[in-house]
Amino acid sequence: MSASTAPTSTAAPAAVVRPRPAAPSALRNSLTMLRRNLKHARRYPAMTISLVSMPIAMLLLFNYVFGGTMSAGMGGQGSGDYIEYLVPGILLMAVGSGVLPTTVGVCTDMTEGIVTRFRTMPVNGSSILTGRAVGAVIQTLLSIVLVIGVAFLAGFRSGAEPVEWIAAAGLLTLMCCALTWLAVALGQLVKAPEAASSVALPFSFLLPFLSSAFVPLGSMPDWLRHFAEWQPYTAFIETLRGLLLGDEIGRYGPLAVGWGVLITVGGFLWARSLFNRDATR
Repeated sequence: MSASTAPTSTAAPAAVVRPRPAAPSALRNSLTMLRRNLKHARRYPAMTISLVSMPIAMLLLFNYVFGGTMSAGMGGQGSGDYIEYLVPGILLMAVGSGVLPTTVGVCTDMTEGIVTRFRTMPVNGSSILTGRAVGAVIQTLLSIVLVIGVAFLAGFRSGAEPVEWIAAAGLLTLMCCALTWLAVALGQLVKAPEAASSVALPFSFLLPFLSSAFVPLGSMPDWLRHFAEWQPYTAFIETLRGLLLGDEIGRYGPLAVGWGVLITVGGFLWARSLFNRDATR
């Protein structure tokens, strides 16, 4: 008797499904770039020191050397009256001082090849710029805290309520973001770090002097007063002055917010456009 065996069928092995690699995380890459920039700032503190020292030096110079004369010209009795007028302008000068190291840092990254290496890696392109911008904003805000501390030691007193301090902090953060993204764009325009410092000079030094930072607008010639009245620094300074001293803000509040949003969005789009243009060359 012969045993019959059922035919056996060999099933084809199931196809191995390999997981597709996830797209680069913009947030994770931005945090990585942020850590890189903060480490650079810690290892090379010269730019950070200059970022803090210039507004503090200007605060002490104008308060102790010119304070008595400026206060008398404004109807006060001594330098203690002038410092209350002076500090908001110095805080905005501290924000403007952050333009210089950011512009130089972006220019250095773009010209020394590190960005070219990043482009060959699975790195989200926008994170390179975002990490740089966020790191610059953090550094600038820390310098502002130090300037405020020195201002209080020098005799500044604020009549602001907690809500007004929060609004002032938000206003300073907005201008930090605005000028930082503008600096990121400017850093991609120049081809040498030495030229980057010249490009940043009007925003870090010239425009604050052509505003209401140090003297009232009414003391300026008509042609200069009209320019100073409508430029972004004056709107930010007058709004910040009103918040810190408990005075009226008037039309400067909406004007400052409008300038801040416009420069932030415009600077971001400009910086991203320049970055993408360089990638296609």
